Amino acid sequence: MRSHRRGDDAAARRHVTRQDTRARHDPRAESAAGRRRSSGGRTAQGTDLVRPGKSGPALVVHGHRVWRARLALLALAASVAVPLAAAGLRSVLWVLVGVAGLALAAVGVWWVLAHTGVLRVLGAVLSVVAPVVVLTLYAVSGMLGPALVAVALWALAVTAARTALDPGPRDPAGRPGRSGRSGRAVVEAPRHAWVLMNPRSGGGKVDRFHLADRARAAGCHVVLLDGGQDVTALARRAVTEGADLLAVAGGDGTQALVAEVAAGHDLPFLVIPAGTRNHFALDLGLDRDDPAAALDGLTDGVELRVDLGYAADRVFVNNASFGTYGFVVTDPAYRGAKSRTTLRTLPGLLTGEGAPTLRARADGVSVDGLRALLVSNNPYGRVVDAARPGRRERLDSGLLGVVCVRVGNTAQAARLVRGARSGGLVRVNAGEVVVEGDTATLPVGIDGEHVELPSPVVCRSAPGALRVRVPRRRPGARTPAGATADWPRVARLARGRTDQ
Repeated sequence: MRSHRRGDDAAARRHVTRQDTRARHDPRAESAAGRRRSSGGRTAQGTDLVRPGKSGPALVVHGHRVWRARLALLALAASVAVPLAAAGLRSVLWVLVGVAGLALAAVGVWWVLAHTGVLRVLGAVLSVVAPVVVLTLYAVSGMLGPALVAVALWALAVTAARTALDPGPRDPAGRPGRSGRSGRAVVEAPRHAWVLMNPRSGGGKVDRFHLADRARAAGCHVVLLDGGQDVTALARRAVTEGADLLAVAGGDGTQALVAEVAAGHDLPFLVIPAGTRNHFALDLGLDRDDPAAALDGLTDGVELRVDLGYAADRVFVNNASFGTYGFVVTDPAYRGAKSRTTLRTLPGLLTGEGAPTLRARADGVSVDGLRALLVSNNPYGRVVDAARPGRRERLDSGLLGVVCVRVGNTAQAARLVRGARSGGLVRVNAGEVVVEGDTATLPVGIDGEHVELPSPVVCRSAPGALRVRVPRRRPGARTPAGATADWPRVARLARGRTDQ
């Protein structure tokens, strides 16, 4: 008995020694190691459970992560038990009814996008009626309550699993400590800040929020676009005149042009969300409803290292869209009536004789027969992810997100309810993507701006290429959602074990 105890104590001492060695190189590890020494192996986040392995050093698992893993498994089991208790084996039939409703709704959406006239009207009706009928059937049979409870328990299970597997808090635009370029550094106020503003962007946000006056009051040199100027040339001229920070108040397309110049000269870049959507600002945690707040980054800011994406020689901060969307943005009417133009042009692009098809290669994965393809600067979250729907968890992963759509008829649209197994929707993360079509050039929507690029188009990531200045306090900053729910790992963690 004593020999076993001495063996466990020795393993624990070896673990603490390793922690102290890392602490000499990582201040956070030093503080954590100090907390362990002063609290007898306990931390502020939970009790450390020491589990000697069959061989090798002891495994240390935070107690709160273990209990979250157990909660995830319990909620997952309950999400299955609730409908079984309510309807027995008939609950399987009700699941199939729900899946059928989703498939019919997907068919309706496809008809709306790919057809015109009566079929489009029928599609709109079907996409609404199908889920309503399913919900009504659930309510009449007394299954609506159990179904809603089961869905809520499943969502709780997934959330608890992801947080249990998450190793710790991270910044939304990086993971401090994992990479030097991801760390945040306090910065001094610039002396010669240069700000480009587009008065027409975002329905006139520059004038509505008095951005030009506020920037001048902060000591910035402000340039207002009049519609006929070369944005890239203006930014380069600012650099030659001694600018030590470049900033843009405008849409993502303008942001990308100036960001390329800033990255090329290793200058900090400030994003002022004065455009219509400003997805880049959103993923940086900036408040799009108060663009003037971004100017706080000049005097009370921190600096982040984030990636840039390239499609051939064109920079993008958000994404490059090929296929249907790339063709839609070529229509002159798109700027003034986006939804109407999209509905008018999509049928010919999806089912017409001249419908474009694409091929893509992403780090050894080849996909053909594509109707649309989106290459993003860092991967987007899934739309069904309640924590961050359609947003990027990181901006410094060094990877491109690739979403491929391969739907050409009604049957393929219905199969989309199967997710990745349907073959109609393919998601890949890669450092480089090659896109080609059947024509010499490809229309591409780069951050919402139309360009023509020679085929094939090579897209790549430039890791940590851009220094971004953001305010220290950003209400929109969120903690990333955590790891993917890997249930075998969750089960091991629930038993007090973790992967090496």
